[in-house]
Amino acid sequence: MKADPAVQRRLLDLAGVDAELSRVTHRRRTLPEIAEIAEAEQLSRTKQDALVAVETTLGDLDRDVKRQETEIDQVRAREERDRKLMQSGSVGAKQLTDLEHELATLQRRQGILEDDLLELMERREAVEADVSFARVELDKAGETLAAATSRRDEALADLEAVETRRTADRAVMAKGFPDDLLKAYDRQREQRGIGAALIQSRRCGACRIELDRSAVAKVRDAAADEVVRCEECGAILVRTTESGL
Repeated sequence: MKADPAVQRRLLDLAGVDAELSRVTHRRRTLPEIAEIAEAEQLSRTKQDALVAVETTLGDLDRDVKRQETEIDQVRAREERDRKLMQSGSVGAKQLTDLEHELATLQRRQGILEDDLLELMERREAVEADVSFARVELDKAGETLAAATSRRDEALADLEAVETRRTADRAVMAKGFPDDLLKAYDRQREQRGIGAALIQSRRCGACRIELDRSAVAKVRDAAADEVVRCEECGAILVRTTESGL
């Protein structure tokens, strides 16, 4: 394959654009914000689970408190009924004794229930504080996630702008190459990542391997318009005054 030396040199400009586009693709896949978002999402899920757990505990305590208050109200109502019955003067001595015994029992029972209720209320207060803390922690995790997502979106927008601009540049540049040369370049780029590179100080700019004497001789002896390839990686070798041949 033959191509004007000036056209071959322009392959370096094309390769530069393609290298930049490859960096954009790599950058898009490896944005640090992607890992930050994954970590923030996991943290947010953990904080959400923690909030659900303490809210569930608080709900259980609310039911226990309500049940305890209901039981206390029942004991008080029973106590009030017994007192009224005692004060009515309509009961005999034996029933009066039984009512006094029952009142004493009800008072002890009420004392125990009220102590238990106080303990429940103290536990509820502590859990309510835990709920408030868990909500704050979840909000913080949400803010962290939102910030990371915003940074990722900004970075992606910047990369998209670069990609759009450089893709347009490439389309214009590609029109300046013969079809066979461009196809050979594109095929090599798709296979090995780099389609063309400068040969500098006898070293291939694509694979960075120094050419041996026979390879150097072949490149040196090739006509200026001959398209030469690296024997190691297959990249089109562009010769300039920097090549040292």
